[in-house]
Amino acid sequence: MKRILVTGGAGFLGSHLCERLLSEGNDVICLDNFFTGDKSNIAHLLKLPHFELIRHDIINSIYLEVDEIYNLACPASPVHYQYNPIKTIKTNVIGVINVLGIAKRTKAKVLQASTSEVYGDPEVHPQSESYWGKVNPIGIRSCYDEGKRAAECLMMDYRRQNAVNTKIVRIFNTYGPRMAMNDGRVVSNFITQALQNKNITVYGDGSHTRSFCYVDDIIEGLIKMMNSADDFYGPVNIGNSEEFTILELAKTVIRLTKSNSRIEFLPLPTDDPARRKPDTTLAKEKINWSPKINLEEGLIKTIEYFRGALKISCNDTRRWKEK
Repeated sequence: MKRILVTGGAGFLGSHLCERLLSEGNDVICLDNFFTGDKSNIAHLLKLPHFELIRHDIINSIYLEVDEIYNLACPASPVHYQYNPIKTIKTNVIGVINVLGIAKRTKAKVLQASTSEVYGDPEVHPQSESYWGKVNPIGIRSCYDEGKRAAECLMMDYRRQNAVNTKIVRIFNTYGPRMAMNDGRVVSNFITQALQNKNITVYGDGSHTRSFCYVDDIIEGLIKMMNSADDFYGPVNIGNSEEFTILELAKTVIRLTKSNSRIEFLPLPTDDPARRKPDTTLAKEKINWSPKINLEEGLIKTIEYFRGALKISCNDTRRWKEK
């Protein structure tokens, strides 16, 4: 049995990862400050004997004895990471230094959940790991983009200078159950709007592209990377290489939800990348990973989750008003 720390473990990705690691017979410590994480995501795990929850902000030091660390601590949607940009970059720098400190002291293997945002608004398509990116260092997204780039730098420097066993995964757009309804991401936005028959808000003309990977596939990629040979440390892209325009996504969500929503076009946000698609050749070659769940199959599962979440939310609001 391995003792595994998951920072950001009560978040969307983190909760799924904790679940999977527990199912494989590990002892799991979930660390979260609940800035974007939610206790409801891991409530069903609290009764399990090999699951431990610690409320803590990784910006502050903590001393734990672990064998592996998955560092997922950081708000990942523009709404959340732009709400407190200084906090975001602190999490990506000071937080990562603290995580690496634990790994150095305990000789634990540590995996950094990086992001496709390190590529910025790319001039190369699709994006391979050898591409250094085109990022605005002073824009409203830079707290996240540059923060994650700095985190990758720290991972590599601790590996070179202190022989810490580090691994880096660059995660592309991910969706699935337990996404927050108010996180501003395109899949959650479209589904919640469609289920309520509200206008679907598309920023720009809808020609921007993204590649959407279902959460179960991402979790599989993270675990395969952690368990890969020590001499392969990345970075490696984890995402779906099927590319869709935002307009195609909106129309698919309307069809699958049988919604009466209409599409409303709004101005494009600052520094929003025009195209995003991973080159996953390295993941296939080095860790034998590729996504299994197609977009429509994954959307159906995600829509069912949001249908239930909206029903609970409406009932809670009704009870509050009655009081």
